[in-house]
Amino acid sequence: MARIKALALDDFEDVARRVMPRSLYAFVAAGSEAGLTRDANRAAFAHYPLKTRAMRNVSARTTGVDLFGRHYAAPIGIPPLGMSSACRFEGDLELARAARDANIPFILSGASFEPLENVVADAPDAWFQMYPSGDAQGDAAMVGRITAAGYKVLVVTVDTTVPPSREAAMRAGGLMVPVRPNLKLAIDTALHPRWAWGTLLRTLRRNGIPRMANMSAKGGPRITDVPKVPRRIVRDTMAWAELAAIRAAWKGPLIIKGLLAAEDAVATRNLGADAVIVSNHGGRQLDGTIAALDALPDIVAASGDMKVLFDSGARRGGDVAKALALGASMVFIGRPFLYALATYGRPGVAHAIGLIQAELMRAMAMLGCTTIDDIRTGDVLAAPKGTI
Repeated sequence: MARIKALALDDFEDVARRVMPRSLYAFVAAGSEAGLTRDANRAAFAHYPLKTRAMRNVSARTTGVDLFGRHYAAPIGIPPLGMSSACRFEGDLELARAARDANIPFILSGASFEPLENVVADAPDAWFQMYPSGDAQGDAAMVGRITAAGYKVLVVTVDTTVPPSREAAMRAGGLMVPVRPNLKLAIDTALHPRWAWGTLLRTLRRNGIPRMANMSAKGGPRITDVPKVPRRIVRDTMAWAELAAIRAAWKGPLIIKGLLAAEDAVATRNLGADAVIVSNHGGRQLDGTIAALDALPDIVAASGDMKVLFDSGARRGGDVAKALALGASMVFIGRPFLYALATYGRPGVAHAIGLIQAELMRAMAMLGCTTIDDIRTGDVLAAPKGTI
């Protein structure tokens, strides 16, 4: 294993860009269309300056938090990351194991290759993310499969009404699902032998062509066989009644992911959900939407006693502190963990978790906070930039 020299989460991307095939890197890194929302997610953190506090005894500070009856080591989690096992051999399992060892939440993506049963066997506290299908019987069967496997927390993603336009990935060689082998992909693979030998060939040797193993209760097709526009990808018939049926079938904590509007948070609360995740899918769905961080305060105000979790754009411990101060209970970080996975495997993910947790500890010291609740309730944010 190469020595991990990363000093911050962004450092993993520089290495991953060289290690990953160009088409795979573009699939992970790019937002939809022109990437305006992806970039806005990062820029939004500059809108909320932090205020440091002096001469406070913060020697006993801790990043621990409680959520859904579980104690976690930090308010930092790994969100659902589809195609993780395309970035690294058994990537879904490696992410789950790293999160398990660090005692932080991990959400297995419904667009993963590894069967959900295998992941929860290795990481019993993993959460699972599903996409509503538009088929009530199919959704009920899928909830039954998730329940039987032993998952305790279910995340339902609702911001994928139709497939987005992933122009950067298509220009780089079109690594999309369904995967269509072509000359550009073949050359791309040959130019990245570390990935070809360490991920592609090991995956093919173990199970053959990967499957979208968790698309339905019965599994899913090979990534080369997925219909161009399957019913489970076009979800333009989705309505609140579909979520109500999932709520009735699922007995554990239910989280609705992908909200940016306060009125949707109200509808989610009325549905009986336990939490929402404020997210624009990392800027990978509709380009030009509001940054997730800018949407966070209104959704917190509308959510009542529901927990509000956050996803999209955090990269630093100070970013985590800002989201917590705006009302989030947990902050999920996506792309950097995929880059860490692609470059160094599970040790890289563990290193990335350690970096962001250490940054949060430093931020807490300078903000005069001993606990995560101190960040949430303390006056740690200055007036947003642009206000008087």
